[in-house]
Amino acid sequence: MTVSRSTPACSAAATSQRSTTPGRRALRAALLFLVLAAALPVAAQDQKNSGAQQSSSDNDSIGFNLGKNASAKDVGLPIYPGARRHKDDSSDSSALNMGLWGGATGFKLFVLKMETTDSPEKVATFYRKALAKYGTVLDCSNASASSSSHDDKNSQKLTCEDEKPKPGEISLKAGSKDKQHAVGIEPNGGGATFQLVYIETKGTD
Repeated sequence: MTVSRSTPACSAAATSQRSTTPGRRALRAALLFLVLAAALPVAAQDQKNSGAQQSSSDNDSIGFNLGKNASAKDVGLPIYPGARRHKDDSSDSSALNMGLWGGATGFKLFVLKMETTDSPEKVATFYRKALAKYGTVLDCSNASASSSSHDDKNSQKLTCEDEKPKPGEISLKAGSKDKQHAVGIEPNGGGATFQLVYIETKGTD
């Protein structure tokens, strides 16, 4: 069994706490997986001490990474024309990437924060078109897009679930439960700040 770990980028994780709805949801998931990641080396050591048979199979490998960068390719969405990286302050990071895997279970998270002088509505129009390649685009700023009580809980169909954007925020998403692409947009003076998020899970409910 192998364990790999990169240098944590704690400031990058903290920056999502001040961001739009997809970022806040991503942060909650990220913090959960950080706790699980902390337990991985202990679990590996316990298995070694118990004399359990080790395997070189990829399904037996575990690992964790956390970094301060992400690209348009990582989030699976184009960068809005003329947009630039956004930081809330000098100690902030404009991006986050995280991964955790163990056996048949895995998790990937990419977050990219941007800003533009264009209005939130123009940005939303651009990303509605970009997200459409992943299927139906949900506008979670609209209460009618929330999940129905009749939805199959085991379905991979994406819903807005409990998302509640603040007034003025626009929250868009497309894909499936295990491969979500999301865009959160909020006013910023005469322009907008927005966050591109990709979350992929494997072997989790």
